[in-house]
Amino acid sequence: MEFFRIRKDIDFMKHAMVFNIISLLVFLLSVFFLITRGLHLGVEFTGGTVMELSYGHTADVNAVRATVEKIGLGDATVQNFGSSDNALIRLPVRPDVTGAQLSEKVMEALRAEDPSVELLRVDFVGSQVGKELVENGAIALLLVSAGIVLYLWLRFEWKFGLAAIIANLHDVIIILGFFAFFQWEFSVPVLAAVLAVLGYSVNESVIVFDRIRENVRKMRKATLHEVINSAITRTMSRTIITHGSTQMMVTSILLFGGDALFYFALALTIGILFGIYSSVLVASPLLIYLRVTREDLIKPERPKQEAVV
Repeated sequence: MEFFRIRKDIDFMKHAMVFNIISLLVFLLSVFFLITRGLHLGVEFTGGTVMELSYGHTADVNAVRATVEKIGLGDATVQNFGSSDNALIRLPVRPDVTGAQLSEKVMEALRAEDPSVELLRVDFVGSQVGKELVENGAIALLLVSAGIVLYLWLRFEWKFGLAAIIANLHDVIIILGFFAFFQWEFSVPVLAAVLAVLGYSVNESVIVFDRIRENVRKMRKATLHEVINSAITRTMSRTIITHGSTQMMVTSILLFGGDALFYFALALTIGILFGIYSSVLVASPLLIYLRVTREDLIKPERPKQEAVV
């Protein structure tokens, strides 16, 4: 489906080198922040105590946060959870006290401020469990990346798989770079968003690559430069419709999903924006740098063997 059609091909590849330099700088900055500042891992990864509270009225998150800070737990995370009446508190591991003692201390302070508060649940996450989650998350990223390369290699050619995985890892590292620079909390939902971005971004690359392969057969006298420009231009309407619709949904989560889903939606937003950018201005130019030829896309037909009489 197309809402509009661009008649004249846009010369995206003309400015590819400039955008690639910008991408490289942003990528290197992201790696720098990941190394120097690191990710602000959530309780799920580092271990700690998670408390879910219920009030008989709208929970004042700022008041809860102030109460928690008064008892010397300024590094705790407080947010609404589920409904406006519920609050979620994440407490990091303390070597001097157990999780049970820590939760009791918090409840005593909160009940002194508001007797209506009730403790719905309390979960204790050990540091070993958090370490396993980090390792499993890293393995999941590697397996998804390997699957993408294998899929594109089988569907197209190894140069396309290499171009796509570089573009997709470019998106993932930049998302992580944002979280490292601003020290946003990196939790399990954010990890799920990163994995979703990998699949989402490769889908856009496949659409463009499919059109490139189709154009190679149709535009026999055109250069690879012209073939890629035509492929990107012809898929722009589809890109705007698909990504626009997805971003509308993600934006609604970002604005109305509450604190529990805020960083999940934020990671998806960054991933969608850079996913479009990388598919057009990272993956496609890489095909030129890797010297993809017409022979790579159109395999010669095998001669039919004559029947022996």
